[in-house]
Amino acid sequence: MADECDVSRIVTAFLLNTCRLPPRTSKLDVQAAVVRAQTADGHPAEEREADAISLITGSVAEFYVKPMLPHIGDIDMMFHSSAELAVPRGHPPPTQLPAEFHNYVYVLEIDDSHLPGYVYLPLRYLLTKCIDDGKYNYIEYEDGLSRMCLSHSGVPGRILHGPAVITKYDDDKLLSIDCVRCVRCLVWPTQASDWPTRHKNCGWPDSATLDRIVSNGCDVVCVAHRQCKQDEFLGVRQHRLSFSRAEIVLMNSWMPVQQIVYHILRYFIKTERLTDCADNSEAGTLSNYHIKTLMLWACELKPRSWWTENLNLVRICVELLHTLSVWLTDTRCPHYFINNCSLLDNSFNVGSVASKLMSIDEEYLSTWFVNKYIGECAQRCPDNVSRLFDDVSTSMKLLNAVSEIVRWRVNTSLKKLVVGR
Repeated sequence: MADECDVSRIVTAFLLNTCRLPPRTSKLDVQAAVVRAQTADGHPAEEREADAISLITGSVAEFYVKPMLPHIGDIDMMFHSSAELAVPRGHPPPTQLPAEFHNYVYVLEIDDSHLPGYVYLPLRYLLTKCIDDGKYNYIEYEDGLSRMCLSHSGVPGRILHGPAVITKYDDDKLLSIDCVRCVRCLVWPTQASDWPTRHKNCGWPDSATLDRIVSNGCDVVCVAHRQCKQDEFLGVRQHRLSFSRAEIVLMNSWMPVQQIVYHILRYFIKTERLTDCADNSEAGTLSNYHIKTLMLWACELKPRSWWTENLNLVRICVELLHTLSVWLTDTRCPHYFINNCSLLDNSFNVGSVASKLMSIDEEYLSTWFVNKYIGECAQRCPDNVSRLFDDVSTSMKLLNAVSEIVRWRVNTSLKKLVVGR
């Protein structure tokens, strides 16, 4: 094939030119909006008078780039009951709440478990709204029973996967819906109190973004730690802190190049099946959340110049994959928000993945991108364009084939944009 340096530059130009397109409303955006509206009209099974308040999360909410290859596998959604609220331990009961909350609200206290990031939710207060001034009065529960995982029967669909209910459609043009029930916390959790004040060497995220995230609080999802799922008590009462709201804000503040890198790292890990490496179902494996955590740390620790000067997406990906390899080798993946919390432990079966990631260099990854990524993009083009990819043995042939793919991609997108208007 062509010279390694030339190939990595061609790959970089291809990704930049095919992922950064004029924004337009897609069928996916429309489906996500419809799903959210349908859920908002529903009611949790346990509180017939309460509302289900939903939030689109995951890739649909996090990505603003539009790559040629599919980068979204389903629509992730969280919803909470308007009659439930979580507060940090020791936090006084609120006297005022946003209008979305019901006239009675059960307040659950976030209580640490023995595992960082995992908590219990004992019932602490019952709030009742006063008709005269709109403020809430409360009664306190002594020794409140820790909240159990509630039924998902109020959510359309019956396929359970961890804390989620998955709804699938017969129409293959519609993505499945991955719906998770949570408890809303309007206050930034004490378990992540160090994050807002942690020194950000490279100025990301900026103070305005930090303030916005902290003011949004977090959510609590009913899912036990992998090692506790079989425990009769912990398996049904342990919850996990969720920072999905914060992640959406952070990832939408990324530069386009950072979003593209995140996309291609995910695509590489998925295509190479590095998340399917376990010898048994009990061992933990690499997941998209590990990749997201890697990117969040890189965006905080790497200066802007590292991402933009002499831009080479292949080089950036190689360095990040090597960092991930070190994490896997050392059995540590530091949680981005919670101090002294690792997303890896000794039960993870990732030794072979670590070795493979460390062996990757720019030549290997450049060739992989040409064959597995750009080659797949070529198959989505008309025959007169895709056949150019049959022979890319020199830099000029590769550049010519890539240029035609980019031209077709841009022209097709512009036509759709005009028609959409």
